[in-house]
Amino acid sequence: MSQTLRFFSAEDVGRAVSVKEAIPLVREAFIQLSSHQVCVPLRTKIDVTSREGTVLYMPVYFPAREVLVVKVVSLFKNNLAGGLPLIHATVMVNDARTGCTIAVMDGERLTAIRTAAASALATDLLARPEAKVAAIFGAGVQGRAQLEALCAVRPIGKVYVFDRDLDRAEAFCREMGEKLLITLIAADSPSQLLHADVVCTVTTWPTPVFAHKNVKPGTHINALGAYKPNEREIPEDTVCAARLVVDQREACLSEAGDIVIPLKQGLITTDHIHAEIGEIAAGEKLGRCSDTEITLFKSVGNAIQDAAIAAQVLECADTLGLGTEVSM
Repeated sequence: MSQTLRFFSAEDVGRAVSVKEAIPLVREAFIQLSSHQVCVPLRTKIDVTSREGTVLYMPVYFPAREVLVVKVVSLFKNNLAGGLPLIHATVMVNDARTGCTIAVMDGERLTAIRTAAASALATDLLARPEAKVAAIFGAGVQGRAQLEALCAVRPIGKVYVFDRDLDRAEAFCREMGEKLLITLIAADSPSQLLHADVVCTVTTWPTPVFAHKNVKPGTHINALGAYKPNEREIPEDTVCAARLVVDQREACLSEAGDIVIPLKQGLITTDHIHAEIGEIAAGEKLGRCSDTEITLFKSVGNAIQDAAIAAQVLECADTLGLGTEVSM
């Protein structure tokens, strides 16, 4: 008996779920995660040191949507020099009722959407309501998605874009300024961060991308780039000063250098993690407590986010005429 698979391109995924539409999906997924209604083992990591690469295998069982999902994502730093994307990703979906593989999806677009939606959710729950100036660290695909996400939940009117390649930052500003009709500035001084109400870091830099002295009181930070215990985007002074919220405690205590490094230095304890974002979304924990405190959302990425978006793509597939069926 032949098996039918449906393949979804990046365009299919984008047509099915926008960043704005993904926010409530990710919100519910995080609530399910924090209430232990899903099964999400820690991801398996394989380092390909000879090529400066890492491959991550991220499984999840999402009973509410009756899917089993595995995402395979690779990050090879040498790709950029060869004109290839840094990140490649593929998502495979199994029907949780039968175990049958039913779909394969482009994981790069899906990852950008779900990561941006998580950032938007955290911003909505933790940033000051009047926040209107943003800073983006990393002028790549994810930076673009992050900016769209911020604009969906806050009245962002000005954005400072930080990147080690100033030409790339300027190209980002031209493109997104025309798309969103807001003011974007390619930052050329670290002190420009002092203008920001909301900060998103989506880089592959292994060391802190800013100094704590340039973070003003009341800032909200989404730290999304570092995913290894020996790498971090956020300086320890900022981590210590902030109300710290994570996507999942277990994963961040294992993988997030932003947290693991100050823990090992004895600067914080595990109790410094105030809450998981799902606990705040469910109303079980408080979010921001004052206009002057710094809030920090640290995410290493969780497969439940991928499952939430993948399930929605499948739900929309027939109505929107998405995907290509192949008999195996």
